[in-house]
This record gives sequence, structure tokens and C-alpha cells, in this order.
Amino acid sequence: MKLTSFLYESKEYIGVLQGDRMINLTILNNLYKKQHLVDSTIPNNLEQFIENHITLIPYAEKLLEYFEENSIEDQGITCSLSEVDILAPLTKPEKIICVGLNYLDHCKETGMEPPAAPVIFSKYANAIIGHKDDIECPVNSNQVDFEAELVVVIGKEAKWISEEEAEDYIFGYTIMNDVSARDIQFADGQWVRGKSPDTFAPIGPVIVTKDQIENPHQLDISLTLNGEIMQQSNTKNLIHTIPTIISYLSQSMTLKPGDIIATGTPPGVGMGRDPKVWLNKGDELSITIEHIGTLTNYVKKPTAPEKNSNKESLLSN
Repeated sequence: MKLTSFLYESKEYIGVLQGDRMINLTILNNLYKKQHLVDSTIPNNLEQFIENHITLIPYAEKLLEYFEENSIEDQGITCSLSEVDILAPLTKPEKIICVGLNYLDHCKETGMEPPAAPVIFSKYANAIIGHKDDIECPVNSNQVDFEAELVVVIGKEAKWISEEEAEDYIFGYTIMNDVSARDIQFADGQWVRGKSPDTFAPIGPVIVTKDQIENPHQLDISLTLNGEIMQQSNTKNLIHTIPTIISYLSQSMTLKPGDIIATGTPPGVGMGRDPKVWLNKGDELSITIEHIGTLTNYVKKPTAPEKNSNKESLLSN
């Protein structure tokens, strides 16, 4: 299933994307409950769905089968993509974990040695935005860069697990743009502040359940900037595989349902180019990953807020 969170007529729902139509699981569930007198419920957000996915995925599949096999008057169950606003599938994960330098050619373009172990850093939930939302370049950076990444969504609590066990703990996969303020990132000497400005973690547009991805290490991945291909690779080129990353992290921290792990970016980022390419107001970025979809975002540059003169005078006294 390709699961989404979306707004329809100002209400938030969970849906399944099938081609160019959205199936509203919430409304479908309400109809099914009424006709079959069952108590099962589809939650209103994907965080809760993931936490209870062991029972909810089979139930959602039953709902879809019921809808397709019966001549049901639509009753608002389906809508076109033009009628909805797709939201970030997750908004408040406990952890946003990122892996740096995980494609060999990306290491070369940055002038860094391939790491012997995964290079780990984090982002925060303030950075999350959804499909077609705006990336805001911060007022204190002039070197904002892009990074296309495959993301793993954790499905159940994982602690001290082996690489062989790792797949059992995966819920599914999505896309993230690991937007980075390079001037801040490298001036600080560590990466968190340059990686976590507001809007610097676009994710979506869907989470694809793991059963729909035969091999996550055989997915074409690309990024276009204003229609021009900037990054193009395949996840077979990951240095550290997804099971390795999950096992490695679980030795130190407990992974929770809904945690997301961005697995690294392929070559072609702006800072690795000659001349360097930085994001500018009006730019359009699209990341496409095979079997998942396309995440599109736009770039804007906000103006700094006016200073509060009263606050300044109080602080100066």
C-alpha cells in the first residue's frame, strides 16, 4: 500500500494512493463498520497506524478488497489528487536519523574518505514539511543545498537486533530531501544546526509498505532542479546497507515505531559541482524513487522578522 495523510475539505484523513485516485480509508472504514457491525477503527494519523500496523494493515487490505469487490456507491470514498492536499506522512517522529557519506561517489565529490562505519547525525521535527510545501532558506545562510534520500520507516521497537533480524522491524519506505545549509554546517564543525532549520526535511508524498518493495537496494533514485537532472543513481550503490544501519543504530538506541532513517544521498549535490549550485527563490525540486513516487517542493527566501524594540530596550537596561 501507498499510505498518505491528506486534507480533504479541511479535514485530515489517512488514504491509500492508487494511480491518480485517493481512497479515503477513514470514510471507507465508517461505511464498512456500519454494514458489518464491527468495532475496528482506522486512526486519523499515520503515527498511530504504524504503532498498530500489525493488525491495521490486514484490516486496511480487507477494506480495500471490500471496496473493489462490491458495487458501492462512492459516498466520498475516492477523490482525485486535484481535490486533496497531501500532507507530510509523519510530523512528529521521536527520531529523525540521517546517514552521511553513504554513496561512494558522493564521498569522492565531497573530498572525504568512505567511512568504515555509518556516519550518523540527526534532524528535528521542526524541519518536516510535506509534498509541494515550501523550503524556506534561512536568513543566515547563502549556501542551501539539496540531497535526495531513501528513507526507512521503523515499524516496531528495535533494540540490540542483528542485521538478519532488521527487516522484521521495517514498516515501509518514503522519500526525504535532506536540505542542508552548507555554510552553517561546516562553520559549526558538526552538522545539526546546518541540517535542521525549519522546513529542511521534506518527506513523502507516501509511505510504501515494505511488502511493496521487493529489494530496497535496487531502486533508481534521482533529483531534478527546475527540470534538470542533478542526482541520478541506484540504491545498490549504498556503502552501508539498510540492515547494517538498523542493527548498528539499535546497539546504542532504542528505535521506535515511526522513527525515520534517511540512508544517505548519491552524487550530484550542489556543493560538489563546479561551479557550486545553491538553491534560490523560485526553484522547484523533485525527487523520484522507483516504486515510491515523486516528492516535489519549492524554494522561497523569507525576510527576517522586525526586531522588537521594546524587548531590546528591556534587555539593555
